[in-house]
Amino acid sequence: MFRLHKEGYSILVAVGLFLLLLNVAVWVLDQLYFWPVLALALLLYGFIVQFFRNPPRQIPVLDNRLIYAPADGRVCVIEEVHEGEYFKEKRLQISIFMSPLNVHVNRNPVSGVVRYFRYHAGKYLVAWHPKSSTENERTTVVYDTGSAQILMRQIAGAVAKRIKWYLEEGDTVEQGEDMGFIKFGSRVDLFLPIHSKVEVRMNQRVRGNLTVLARLP
Repeated sequence: MFRLHKEGYSILVAVGLFLLLLNVAVWVLDQLYFWPVLALALLLYGFIVQFFRNPPRQIPVLDNRLIYAPADGRVCVIEEVHEGEYFKEKRLQISIFMSPLNVHVNRNPVSGVVRYFRYHAGKYLVAWHPKSSTENERTTVVYDTGSAQILMRQIAGAVAKRIKWYLEEGDTVEQGEDMGFIKFGSRVDLFLPIHSKVEVRMNQRVRGNLTVLARLP
C-alpha cells in the first residue's frame, strides 16, 4: 500500500505547479527540448514522491523491552558513550543514518510518557560526522516506560534542514506511532541503558517498526 506523508503535500503541490509551468514554457519556446525536459521533470517529481512515502508499518509484537528501529536506514554507530544532556552518565548509543532514498518517518521506539523534550538550533554537519549528535540542529526526546528511560534524538544533516515533531513534554505515546519527520536525509540516535542487549550490527539495514535494535535489561 502506497501512502504519502502529510509533510509532503505542500511541497509536492508547489513542485508540481513549477514543473508544469516549466514544461509549458519549454513547449511554447522550443518544442525540440520539450520531451527531454519532461522526462527529467518526471524523474525529479518521482524522486520527491518516493521520499515522502509513508508505508503502514505494524509492529509485530508490542513489548516495551524491545527497542524497535524508529527509522529506516543503516546502523552507523553502536558504542558506549557519555550522554551529557539529560542522563549525564554512560549510555549505549545506537544510531541510524537515513539517506535520501529511505522512508523518513520517525516513530516512537517504545510506549510511555515523554519526560523531556528540547529543540536545539545548530549546525548542518554531514549526518555521519561524530559531532553532529551534539552540534547539529536536533531534537531530544526522553521516553519513560515505567521501568526504563530511553533518549532519542532527531538530527538534521547537510541536506536535511527541517525537523518536524508531533509530541511534547508530558504526552503519553504508543510504541510504533509517528513521532516526527526529517526532510531529505539525516540520522536518529538512541541512548539506551548500558546493559541493553544489541540485536543489530554495524552497517546493517533496518526498517522502522520492524527491526529490533536492542532488548532492555
